[in-house]
Amino acid sequence: MGKKPVVLGDCELCLRNDVEITIHHLTPKELGGSFLPTAKLCLPCHKQIHALYTNEELAARMNTIERLRDDETIKKFVKWIQKQPSSKLITVSKSKDRRQKKR
Repeated sequence: MGKKPVVLGDCELCLRNDVEITIHHLTPKELGGSFLPTAKLCLPCHKQIHALYTNEELAARMNTIERLRDDETIKKFVKWIQKQPSSKLITVSKSKDRRQKKR
């Protein structure tokens, strides 16, 4: 089995065009979101969401693009990533809050 083909499109969160698109389950599959709405996100936005929020937070309060876009925690990242070229590779690390919740 080969690699999945790269799909280019528009990110629903940062609104950048011609970026590699991934499918984000707005309600995580582990919490019943398998057949619920999804969003097309660029890889950096998708990774950042999962670095900032637990699956429980995503299911309870971050389960729409509008709620994600309006949340102060990710707003700064979205503003920054919008200025970056689609070819830029970024590294993402979990937020301090998120690391502490795991303990």
